[in-house]
Amino acid sequence: MTEAERRYAFQHGGLDRADDLRTDADALAALWSNAKVLVLDADGQARGCGDPEALRFPVGADVAPDLPTEAVFLGKDDEGGACFALPALARAEIPVEAIDLRTAAATWPAFEASIFAQARALLHWRERNRFCGGCGSALEVRRGGHMLLCPGCALEHYPRTDPAIIVAVSDGERLLLGRQASWPEGRWSVLAGFLEPGESLEQAVAREVLEEAGVRVRSVVYAASQPWPFPSALMVGFRAEADPQPARAGDELEAAQWFSATELRALTASGAMQVSPRLSISRWLIDDWLADR
Repeated sequence: MTEAERRYAFQHGGLDRADDLRTDADALAALWSNAKVLVLDADGQARGCGDPEALRFPVGADVAPDLPTEAVFLGKDDEGGACFALPALARAEIPVEAIDLRTAAATWPAFEASIFAQARALLHWRERNRFCGGCGSALEVRRGGHMLLCPGCALEHYPRTDPAIIVAVSDGERLLLGRQASWPEGRWSVLAGFLEPGESLEQAVAREVLEEAGVRVRSVVYAASQPWPFPSALMVGFRAEADPQPARAGDELEAAQWFSATELRALTASGAMQVSPRLSISRWLIDDWLADR
């Protein structure tokens, strides 16, 4: 399996986010008419993008005559063209055909999928942060949509990303996997969980593995990361080593079990086991472990 085949979603470098333009209202307004616009509906689906074989985002001038106040500046592509995100609201001129982010991650080119991920995360944050948590005032948009300012108490609000760990734990010969009761029958994955306050990433790995599977790890090494905008997480991937020991499911899992490489290959080949889809870092961690064996 090549590196390209093992690659997961949202790893493209994406746009030049052009932070210096976020405070230049005139420059952003001038970019709007020729800009690519990712229009998302209330479910976070992209509208009006057309056939994936000839993917085309709507153009600003076709969406609205002037830069809408609710638009979010995403950045500029390699050719200097601007990209914006915009909630669909009641814009009847945008075709209603829609595509969700998971489907786009599996079918769109990596660059366009990365823009979609950025747009969805930002608009989700905006939609759920309309009022100040300090005084309750309605928030005002600043910095091209990347900051919300409270006119009442001057509190600044910025987009939130929730860090989570995801880890491939091995005892040298076997890989530790778990499954949740809500998953499709036969679905298994490496373990994951969110950080708690005052906790390092390495501490979170050790805690989550112990809580979810009753296994104590003895070493933790960073592997890779993946933005996971469902709605706003960052999955930080690790490889961990543990001494051979029994696994038991904690409160969050239906089952936790060690699998050898031979077992994993046989079970997935027969269809008795399903692992995470290739768009996720979870699958990449599993494939990476198998590739060494």
